[in-house]
Amino acid sequence: MADEKRAVSSDSDKAGVQHLDPKAEARLCRKLDLYIVPTVSLLYLFCFIDRANIGNARIAGLEKDLGLKGYDYNALLSIFYISYILFEIPSNIACKWIGPGWFIPAISLGFGIVSVATAFVHNFAQAAGVRFLLGVFEAGMMPGIAYYLSRWYRRAELTFRLSLYIVMAPLAGAFGGLLASGILKLAHFGGLHSWRMIFGIEGIITIGLSLISFFTLTDRPETARWLTQEEKDLAIARVKSERVATTEVLDKINKKKLFQGMLSPVTLSTSLVFLLNNITVQGLAFFAPTIVRTIYPNKSTITQQLFTVPPYALGAAFTVGLPLISWRFDRRQIILIATTPLVIAGYSMFLGTTNSSVRYAATFLLSSSLFAVGPLANSQVSANVVSDTARSSAIGLNVMMGNIGGLISTWSYLPWDGPNFHIGNGLNLAACCTVLLITTATLFWMKWDNKKREGRSVEEELAGMSQAEIQGLDWKHPGFRWRA
Repeated sequence: MADEKRAVSSDSDKAGVQHLDPKAEARLCRKLDLYIVPTVSLLYLFCFIDRANIGNARIAGLEKDLGLKGYDYNALLSIFYISYILFEIPSNIACKWIGPGWFIPAISLGFGIVSVATAFVHNFAQAAGVRFLLGVFEAGMMPGIAYYLSRWYRRAELTFRLSLYIVMAPLAGAFGGLLASGILKLAHFGGLHSWRMIFGIEGIITIGLSLISFFTLTDRPETARWLTQEEKDLAIARVKSERVATTEVLDKINKKKLFQGMLSPVTLSTSLVFLLNNITVQGLAFFAPTIVRTIYPNKSTITQQLFTVPPYALGAAFTVGLPLISWRFDRRQIILIATTPLVIAGYSMFLGTTNSSVRYAATFLLSSSLFAVGPLANSQVSANVVSDTARSSAIGLNVMMGNIGGLISTWSYLPWDGPNFHIGNGLNLAACCTVLLITTATLFWMKWDNKKREGRSVEEELAGMSQAEIQGLDWKHPGFRWRA
């Protein structure tokens, strides 16, 4: 009995890994990368484009045509986040219950249809209604894909794969600006003109991709027709080998495990970091065209759109590069800390000068490492819980908190604060400095608590407990160690 408990209590990967062929794993990973990552990346690209294209539409005449005044534009952005936040955790629970292979394409179809509908609004009330619905459908996208990928990849592999779809956020800024400038060169699209064409064309593309994904997105390894039986068994064994005291990869949903995922200390601290990060990320996404317009007021609308592209291109490189380093060293917390210095420097430049060249250079520093926090944060909360249910709720809470930050960001750049936006830039500088403090403190706490756990007697604490009770301990299991 004691031997059995020792077997289930170990938090080491070695027992599971020694029976797995590294070359077979490498071949499997390449196959997963080919069949899974491109589909979810494309869907997330247009998810973010459909969300952020309102910034491009704004400088193409949306406010004038809808009769928006004062804070109406900020209110439109806020309405999106209210529904996004409300539906975040329920969406991720629904994703687990329905299965991500069906859920992700379905919500993608939903926000594609809503994007097309936005092209036909004529006043604030109608625009508010479609933005609310857009938030409902998009709420499950980011956490749903993160949870979906955690079904297929090891902990060290996951951060880089998350980056391959989250990199679509800065690419959406770059590609969205290019696409918007190209669309605006058209005389009309059917009966649509000007900014309405942006929503119509981009929404139709999203609908097409979502319909294709119903056929290409596989729900889980057991149902993957493109895997051999040996590859299916290996895919399941790989994930199971990293979960302490676990006999199943996909467990049944229960309330205790849901709360364990959300109340993990690492989930709570990382979620707060993601909230603060999203104040800056979402603020940049929605207001980058406006910021560029204040820097270069005499340029044409299309030129202003194109000026938003290069900073996002740099951001895309960092969003893949930093998680690649994380994958190489199987470390996330120290890299979360490393994302802050360039951003702090960028906002300091915005606050310290009104020189247009310097301020445009600052946008490159801002976009450099801001977006990399997304894959790192979601991977970190995923790595520091055990069960599939806890993982779904941890990721759901993390993204929900992130979007509370997004809600705050909609009021960070106010009309009367322009053109220098001292309040918005000051808020973002404070948020980034706080991220540096929290991530550093969390790293030291994780090391301290792991050292404290070394002194615990696993056998004594597990004595008299059933296998089900041991599995239910999750991160409270005495053999569990925090993964920095």
